Amino acid sequence: MSTPIGPYTPIVTAGPWLICSGQLGLGEPEAGQAPSLVEGGAPAQLAQALANADGLLRGQGAVPADVVKTTVFLVDMADAPAVNDAYLAFFGDHRPARSMVAVSALPLGGLVEVELWAYRDPS
Repeated sequence: MSTPIGPYTPIVTAGPWLICSGQLGLGEPEAGQAPSLVEGGAPAQLAQALANADGLLRGQGAVPADVVKTTVFLVDMADAPAVNDAYLAFFGDHRPARSMVAVSALPLGGLVEVELWAYRDPS
């Protein structure tokens, strides 16, 4: 997803840091359509949100192994175990620092949102 849904920049570079704004599980829209959330609940939305963030990172020359911190926002903490499975499927053995917080609502009715901080070694 390259077009933000609000007045923000999807990814910002600050020296060796990349800060990826919160990503929702928005799939690629059909021609002429607005993007929409993927089906399959919070785990599928997180998998898509991470894929969207991965595209942003790779566009800046970074990879998931460069991610050092994530924040996961969940509408329903009962989804946490399934969301953890999707998170592990994306990161594999890499374990960035993470916060997971419950929120009352997310944009577009999303069930989960994730933001990432990545560090690119300048050497």
